[in-house]
Amino acid sequence: MMLLAIDTSTDSAGLALVQDGKMLAEATWRCGQNHSVELLPRLTQLLKEAGVELQSASCILVAKGPGSFNGLRVGLSTAKGLAFSLDIPIIGISSLELEARQHAESDLPIGPIFNARRGDIATALYQKRDNKWQQLAAEHITTVEALDSEITEKTLFCGEYVPIIASQLKERLKDKAVIAPDKPRRAGLMAELAKERLEAEDYDNPATLQPLYLRRPAITQRRHR
Repeated sequence: MMLLAIDTSTDSAGLALVQDGKMLAEATWRCGQNHSVELLPRLTQLLKEAGVELQSASCILVAKGPGSFNGLRVGLSTAKGLAFSLDIPIIGISSLELEARQHAESDLPIGPIFNARRGDIATALYQKRDNKWQQLAAEHITTVEALDSEITEKTLFCGEYVPIIASQLKERLKDKAVIAPDKPRRAGLMAELAKERLEAEDYDNPATLQPLYLRRPAITQRRHR
């Protein structure tokens, strides 16, 4: 089974091809707001590097958010289009869970953080306990200030936005805030996160799979004359 993983959650984007648990090819790059321009050319290049055809894909894995409104729209629409055209299943994966997964071997709870704009952050909590990956707190919108009451123990914070707010986290949470090494989010880890669902054939409906925005995007309403 060959899996195609697509992640356009933030200013960083990623693609991966995983064959029966083995990584064939993977790419992570900074794309800013150019997801729509760069995604398909990058996919073409990745397929070429791996020496495989797109038609060999058995399932599409896609990071469904939270994250950038435009980025998620591009990633989800591309993934759904491929699932329809290739007639293969699709599975949506939490972008925050994907961010946290690369630190799964940490002994601490892991708090991935994305910039939710207007002073807000999107976060959740995960941890590997008794060799089982668990979600401790669901994805939600909050603020760095509010984390003071939400975080009750030493926690590892990760994500490309964390270095920007590291001093605020340390100021608010003191010793409870541990800043993770800055690692690019890897699309290939979606294969691990989707393993149980793949085995159970628990797929999403491509017609109804929607981005997880957590709140509606800020769009200026048209003024009435």
